[in-house]
Amino acid sequence: MASTHTGAGTRPAEWRRTDADAGPSRPRQLLAALAFLLIVALIAVLGSLASASNVDGWYAEAEKVPWDPPNVVFGPVWTVLYALIALAGWLIWRAGFAAGRPNRARRALGIFVAQLVLNSLWTPVFFAGFPLFGEAAWWIALAIIVALAITVVWLAAAAAPWSKVAAGIMVPYLLWLLFATSLNIGIIALN
Repeated sequence: MASTHTGAGTRPAEWRRTDADAGPSRPRQLLAALAFLLIVALIAVLGSLASASNVDGWYAEAEKVPWDPPNVVFGPVWTVLYALIALAGWLIWRAGFAAGRPNRARRALGIFVAQLVLNSLWTPVFFAGFPLFGEAAWWIALAIIVALAITVVWLAAAAAPWSKVAAGIMVPYLLWLLFATSLNIGIIALN
């Protein structure tokens, strides 16, 4: 007779782990953690490549809102956020793991991937898009970051049954996205 692990939270009964479920092996967990970190790091690197020449270019010349922080703030904040985002993905994956079966948290993982895609689009569109497309790039970037913020809220809700920590990680991420949205809007309004 299989018993339900304590701490399963509000997961539907068919998703709760039982003693018959084998969790991922430690090597598999480490490999998955590394994969999440590498994917998120790739997004960070591509974003920094898209913004590097433009931060000291057009962005340095643009009018900004008074609460725009110094450029040195962005790297450390995004580094912490990207590490947390990778951790959240791994926690969701691990909680939904079922040996020999599709991951039971695949809906939440699909939303996780959607937010990664949107995240990976914003920086190139906002920074590298402006020299190519002008102000239209800022508007497209605004649509992307608003969609990203909505997706992060959706991800937090979808992740909660699997990992309260993963859902909680979405809070500082969302707050930073809302702050970045205000900066994006400021660039549009002031330039």
